[in-house]
Amino acid sequence: MAVLVTSCFQVIQGQEVETFVTALMRQYPEARLLDIYKSCFQDYMGAEHLVNDAESARAYLEQELATTDADKLLPWFFEPCGVNGRYVRVSLKAVLDGKITADMLLDTFVASANDPDRPSVEQWSNQWHDIIVVIDGMGLNLPHCDEDRQFIEQVLAQGKYAISHSPEYREAYSPHYRIVRRDIFDQQLKGRLTSHCCH
Repeated sequence: MAVLVTSCFQVIQGQEVETFVTALMRQYPEARLLDIYKSCFQDYMGAEHLVNDAESARAYLEQELATTDADKLLPWFFEPCGVNGRYVRVSLKAVLDGKITADMLLDTFVASANDPDRPSVEQWSNQWHDIIVVIDGMGLNLPHCDEDRQFIEQVLAQGKYAISHSPEYREAYSPHYRIVRRDIFDQQLKGRLTSHCCH
């Protein structure tokens, strides 16, 4: 399959997109196009926004940890995002189960969110449009696909990129995690969690 080149930042191949989407839908059969898109933009852009106030981020994390039911979380501690896995989702389960501390997760998340090499929304939009061409060719028959596609296009047209998980995904999988850049994850967290990656 042809190589898809959308910027100097990343190169992907159509087969890699198919492999990623197939694996995601196998693990998360309730996922919609919104959820595929979210994993892809996390892979490319990282966290949804810069963290200018670490104390607010700490308070939010502590609140989420206090109100999250660990029994409802999926059994993994971390999973790669998107096609290339440039970023990693680290589940709050890793903290709740005592594998890492809240401070460790917060510090790596803040460092990742403030990545100085964050691409532009235009670069991401170009890559997403190549990714969606491959997804369209897979014949997935995703629920609410046209609605989700239009919503994503509206977000991108506004110069934004971040969206929430679909209601179906949130209900089925109770996603509670923070996004950590792969190299930071490898250096600071992976050794504590390596044997528990889901894929």
